[in-house]
Amino acid sequence: MNRHLLLLICLLFLCGNSLQAQVEITKAKTEKTEKTKKAKKPKKDKSAVRTGWTFGVLPSVAYDADKGFQYGLLANVYDFGDGSVYPEYFHSLYFEAAYTTKRSGLFRFAYDSKYLIPGHRLKIDVSYLPDALCDFYGYNGYQTVYNAGWAKKKYEETYISRAFYKSRRDLFRVAADIDGSIGQNWYWNAGIGLLGYQIGRVNIAMINRNKKPENILPDVDGLYEKYVKWGILAPNEANGGWHPYLRGGISYDSRDRQQNTQKGMNAEVFLTYNAAFGEDKDFNNLMLNASFRHFVPVYKDYITFAYRAAAQLTVAGNSPFYLSNYYNNLFIQRVLYEGLGGGNTLRGVLRNRITAPGYAFANVEFRFKVCKFDIGKEHFFIGLNPFVDAGMVLQRYRLDEIAIRQNIAANDPDFDVSQLEDYIVFGDKANVYRPHFSGGLGLKLMMNDNFVLSVDWAVPFDKRDNDGMANIYVKMGYMF
Repeated sequence: MNRHLLLLICLLFLCGNSLQAQVEITKAKTEKTEKTKKAKKPKKDKSAVRTGWTFGVLPSVAYDADKGFQYGLLANVYDFGDGSVYPEYFHSLYFEAAYTTKRSGLFRFAYDSKYLIPGHRLKIDVSYLPDALCDFYGYNGYQTVYNAGWAKKKYEETYISRAFYKSRRDLFRVAADIDGSIGQNWYWNAGIGLLGYQIGRVNIAMINRNKKPENILPDVDGLYEKYVKWGILAPNEANGGWHPYLRGGISYDSRDRQQNTQKGMNAEVFLTYNAAFGEDKDFNNLMLNASFRHFVPVYKDYITFAYRAAAQLTVAGNSPFYLSNYYNNLFIQRVLYEGLGGGNTLRGVLRNRITAPGYAFANVEFRFKVCKFDIGKEHFFIGLNPFVDAGMVLQRYRLDEIAIRQNIAANDPDFDVSQLEDYIVFGDKANVYRPHFSGGLGLKLMMNDNFVLSVDWAVPFDKRDNDGMANIYVKMGYMF
């Protein structure tokens, strides 16, 4: 069942090595030609180097098909110092406060530096992320049926509520991560943090406030409420919990730069211990993460082949569904990494479409620079990125059909148990380990090799992942 993933990763390595070999051949020919020329070595273009402090305050205007239009303010402050490390920076401070039309909030501060503690990279993140309509599509990917007609008004005959596949989720996060050099591009990594989740039924009264009559949501049970009544979500899991964590691992990093990487590799293996207290003590767990990113220059700095393969597994203890949806990272770049599905893992696939204690995914893309230009002292380029994403379940949640039917009879007597397979598929038809695929095109606008505005358009290859609809994501930074 994992041979699909193994084959995909092998193909990625073969493609990367083949491209790398071709690049080395081309590079050797170029160097040979240059040695025959008797031209003087050109002087370094100082005008291309940014120095001192630079900052920008922008409207935090974005769009995510899963979260809606985002509005707010963001500020990013960089200290390039004397320019000796450009395009890297000495310090970066990032502030953002925003909200979306689908009731998702973002209040965040992030600090990043390789020079505050000499020889170490330190990253600090403090975030509060309320989400009144957080996606909940059940367990194990294709084992849970996604019926678009229940959540979209255009399907009048079957429509129930656009909040049917939603729950309420507020997340508070504090994280501090640091690394240090072991030598030869190898690093040790350590982190400490706290994740606080508050989860519950969608507040229908709040959502309906000031709505026109035709937009009022009915107060009916959604999938989240049904999972609670059916005993799939345990009482000490359904409402969230507080989880301090410790993290440690090793990484290899030969990339030429953190943002807008042109060449090099980055590999990470680390363990995260999530603690739990009180009624949540059953959810102490140990998670293993591994990822490999490779960047191959195809033509100068104009074309780069980039790919990533990653996996997250629960190796000990039990993982509540909300921690399974949280994709662990050594250093937090984007606001929230949720897997699998959505703009940070599988573009085009519904956010949180695949919830499981263990999964793997891969992203493949070509990065083209199609236009470079300057505005004052700032350097810009416009890029295009065609891509393909894939992901699959490696560890599943065990769904006991007999126990579920018994809980329905006891706690949800109005439900017609003969319709259970409209929600959950059991047996060989479940397709738990079937891969999910999507693809699309990205548009990038970058300033000073650090500040990136990203627009991705993506579509799933299987209608069960999003009714065949395309999604658009407007975010900051490359996906990886």
